[in-house]
Amino acid sequence: MKNLLTIAAVLALFVSCSKKEAASTADGKDSTRVMDSINTAHTRINDSIRSQNRFKDFSGEHTFTHNLIKAKGSVTFRKVEGERDRYNVSGEVKSGKDYVTIAGTAHAVSDKHLNFSGTIRQSISENDNGKPYLRKGSKTFMSKDGGKTYRLQDMVNGSGFVDYIDIQF
Repeated sequence: MKNLLTIAAVLALFVSCSKKEAASTADGKDSTRVMDSINTAHTRINDSIRSQNRFKDFSGEHTFTHNLIKAKGSVTFRKVEGERDRYNVSGEVKSGKDYVTIAGTAHAVSDKHLNFSGTIRQSISENDNGKPYLRKGSKTFMSKDGGKTYRLQDMVNGSGFVDYIDIQF
């Protein structure tokens, strides 16, 4: 009886541990190709979601002003492909020898804030007789009127005077 139970246990072990025959797919598709096509579809969906703006679209040409320059200039926002709420920005306002230029990238981080990274150059004759002043790096433009006008928050220039540099949409 002991031998019979031992033989049954050994047979059960061999039967359960024996190699199973690999099952082939009925339609013959390669699983790697299927996974690649699924990954491609997911990547396409993720890229389309990533490039959609969370906030309003700022693309286009807008008014660019400085409080000491009577003329109005323009600034152009061009959407960066594949980026959410990010724009290449360039523009200027000029009147005689007075000017302000802006070049860089802007990123809308809320309905009221644009983070700008780049350079803002200015030369105003009323400030140190037109001595050029350069703002470089990250700056913030903020709106207090619901997104119609964004004002540079780094307002004090190199001469110690306050500048109101605005972008009007």
